[in-house]
Amino acid sequence: MPDRPLAELGGKTVLEVAATPNLDRIARGASVFGIASHIPTSLPPGSDVGNLSVLGYDPLAHYTGRSPLEAAGMGIPLKETDLTCRCNLVTLTETGGAEVMEDYSAGHIPTEQARELIESVAQAFESRGVRLLAGVSYRHLLITDRSRSGISSTPPHDILGKETEQFLPRGKDSGFFRKLMEDAKEVLKNHPVNRRREEKGEHPANAVWLWGEGTAPSLPPLEETLGVKGAVISAVDLVKGIGRCAAMEVIEVPGATGYLDTNYEGKVESALRAFETTDLVMIHIEATDETGHVGKAELKLRAVEDFDGRVAGPALEGMERFGDFRALLTSDHPTPLSLRTHSRDPVPFAIYDSRSVADYGERVYSEKCAEDSGTVFEDGWKLARDLTGKG
Repeated sequence: MPDRPLAELGGKTVLEVAATPNLDRIARGASVFGIASHIPTSLPPGSDVGNLSVLGYDPLAHYTGRSPLEAAGMGIPLKETDLTCRCNLVTLTETGGAEVMEDYSAGHIPTEQARELIESVAQAFESRGVRLLAGVSYRHLLITDRSRSGISSTPPHDILGKETEQFLPRGKDSGFFRKLMEDAKEVLKNHPVNRRREEKGEHPANAVWLWGEGTAPSLPPLEETLGVKGAVISAVDLVKGIGRCAAMEVIEVPGATGYLDTNYEGKVESALRAFETTDLVMIHIEATDETGHVGKAELKLRAVEDFDGRVAGPALEGMERFGDFRALLTSDHPTPLSLRTHSRDPVPFAIYDSRSVADYGERVYSEKCAEDSGTVFEDGWKLARDLTGKG
């Protein structure tokens, strides 16, 4: 959700322009308000690292790669000998004889269509010693043997509009993965799903992109680290995976898509029901990240205002039925519209305590206001400990 000032918004950020009465109410009444760094300088600025930190895990101690967390989110057990890679369905175009990353999500391809494409590619890979497993929308998973771990890769959302050649997998085992990516193009280029998408003017999923390699993670249970029972609500396998690895309940919400059309109301209702049996619920919203990647200010404004009016407000009101409560409002990382990818900038946060609501009259939930507070958590993972009293 956090961003950087934009000329088209009069030199303001999306948060400064958006109508966010509920976020501002949380900021005004917060007992602790400031900025936090969830991304250590030695790790990539991604949702994997950031969400580990949000849930109180030091990423430097617990991060083993992105895709293993997504495997956990999909309910796929991993062996110590496994290597996993995230497999995006993407759209590549040819410009001047070079392939360019047009769309990291193939137009946010629907899950049913994506599953059909991935199954076709998986059949072509059967004899290669890999498993290709379908996830949600454009997000899928490849599993192979850990002996092929000598690679490094680049997220496709980091290279939008750029020639792909210099960003292909690198390292001693990169040839194996590059060959998989090249052969997948042959399966996808004339696939009936893609022909139908092109007829409708939609981006075809004409390639796969392998990245985010890693090995099986191991997290201590949240109840052990923070002293509370927890649940997580998300449309994204990665965040579900962190929850499962942390021995949290993973609550599935029908209609949760990870985009602007997600079931916001269902997420809030499920969270409030969960509080009847658990202590802490993480509601994860992905639309602000996805619209940041798209790069359109009007879409990100809509995502922020939807979050304010359809999640933050109803959640805060609903929690009052349980008596005293605390709430943490924060982001895992910024996705600035000007970059169309993640940054490691610090993010605003607010901890709201119903027992001691403050009244900082001019305070709003924005990047600048949070920075001006002077409160800084250099280790963002300690925020959750402050929230639960384990700091």
